[in-house]
Amino acid sequence: MAGSVLAVGGIAVVAVLGLGAAMVGGAGVTSQRLAAAADAAALAAADAVSGAIPVAEEPCALAALVAQAHATVLQDCRVDDAVVIVHVAAAYAGFPAVAGSRAGAPEPPAGDG
Repeated sequence: MAGSVLAVGGIAVVAVLGLGAAMVGGAGVTSQRLAAAADAAALAAADAVSGAIPVAEEPCALAALVAQAHATVLQDCRVDDAVVIVHVAAAYAGFPAVAGSRAGAPEPPAGDG
C-alpha cells in the first residue's frame, strides 16, 4: 500500500514538473514570435517611409498588416523622422505579452572624440 501511494505521488510530481516545463517553453516561443512580428512590422513600415518599397498604405497601416500576418496585434506605431517604432501584442495562456522594435536609417557613427 505504501509503495502505491509513493508511486502515485512520484507520478504527480513528474506530471506537474512536466507541465511547468511545457508552460515555460511555450512562453519562450511566444516571446520569440512576438519579437519577430515586431521586427518585421517595423522593417516594413521603415521601408515604406524611406520609399524603398512603393505601397499604397501608410507606414503604420502596413505595419498593422504585417503584425496581423504574424497573428499579433499592432498596439502602437510612431514615425519619428525616418525611424519607425512599433509595439505588437498577443496572449499566451491568458496572459498578455508585448514586444517592441524600431527600424530606420542607421545612426551616423560617433566621432573620435
